[in-house]
Formats: sequence, C-alpha cells, structure tokens
Amino acid sequence: MSRYIAPLMIGVLGTAILVGLGVWQMQRLAWKEALLAEIEARMELDPVALPADPDPVADRFRPVVLDGRYGEGLALVTVPAEGGGGVRLRVIRPLELEDGRRVLLELGKVSPEVIDSFQTLPVYRGSGILYWPDEVDVFTPERDKGGNVWYARDIPAMAAELGTEPLLVIARAGEKGNPLLVPSEPDPARIPNNHLQYAVTWFGLAAVWAGMTVYWLLRLRRRRYLER
Repeated sequence: MSRYIAPLMIGVLGTAILVGLGVWQMQRLAWKEALLAEIEARMELDPVALPADPDPVADRFRPVVLDGRYGEGLALVTVPAEGGGGVRLRVIRPLELEDGRRVLLELGKVSPEVIDSFQTLPVYRGSGILYWPDEVDVFTPERDKGGNVWYARDIPAMAAELGTEPLLVIARAGEKGNPLLVPSEPDPARIPNNHLQYAVTWFGLAAVWAGMTVYWLLRLRRRRYLER
C-alpha cells in the first residue's frame, strides 16, 4: 500500500494546483470583462472640460474638450504597424489651452516615410481621451534625440522635454485631422483578454495530470500483481 502513497499525493497535489490556476484565470476573466465594460461605458460619456487635477484611475479613458494652440516641439513614438510589417510613429505635440495650461496631445499615427511632409493646423478644437500609458521599463531604449524618436510613451520625460503637464490626451478618432494620420484612440475591443484561453489550458493540463496519475497507479497495481 505504501508504494501508492507518493504517486497519489503527487497526482492530487499537481491536479489541485492546476485546477486552482484555472479557477484563478476564470476570476481574472470576470475582472477583465467588467473592466472592459467600464472602459467602454466611460469612453461613451459626453466630453467634459479638462479636470483641474485629473486622477489616473477615476479619469482614465474620460473624454474631455480641448481648445488650444500647438506649442513648439514634437515627440515621435515608434509602434508596430497593425497587421505586421514595419512601424508607425505616434505623433505627440504640446497643446496650450485657452486657460494657459499645456498638455500633451497625441494626434494619431503616421508612416515614417511621410513624417517630413507632415503638417497640422496651428490650432486644435475638439475632444480627446485622457490616458496614462504604462510602457516604460528597464528594457526601453534611450530615445533618439537627433530624430526626436521615442520607443515608449514616457509621459513625465516628454512633459519635461516639451514644457507641459505630465498629462496625455489622445485625439478622438472622429476628429478631423491630417489625412495621413491613423487614429490612435484606445479601443477596448483590442485590449488583450486571453484569460478564457489560459483557463482552458490549465484545466486541460489538470485533466492530463489526473489521467497520468491514474495510469501510474494502475501500472503499479499491475506490477504488484505480476510480482505475486
């Protein structure tokens, strides 16, 4: 009987861990679906005046009204082109509002081949989405100062460089702008949500682990029967 204890414990423990990981992913799925629904609902709200002190949590994805003139300077952020193959550049400019505040405005994405001929009107009147990107880590390369190219949206560093508040607003997709621009408004449908796939994987592994445990025990039983 003692020969069955170790395989049985390994089988039960491994299966329990894998099932637990599957349950955790299902809980993450429910959380992500609720979050995406909240983001979508927030983005459908009517635009409001830019808050005096926007909150990165409460005001994330909130539509706001903007009316101002572009300041000097430009930041270009590399991003993979949709569908693969090449890159595009996020175009970010300082915008000085009528009340004197200066914020960063992301106008959209443009092909590097046409960036030299890219032009905008001197003013922007429309709406945008408040956004706090989290893209910078220890692996992010230093920006190319010569070409003013960044490899992530480092808002505090960009704000210091362009003389604005550390606040990013992304122009709404429906706003009229340069025809060369591809809108970069956040899309909840494109936010990764793979938790169901992960859950199925963990539950599948749990079933395989349990099956292999049963097979192991049957082999031990058969061996014991042959040894008699």
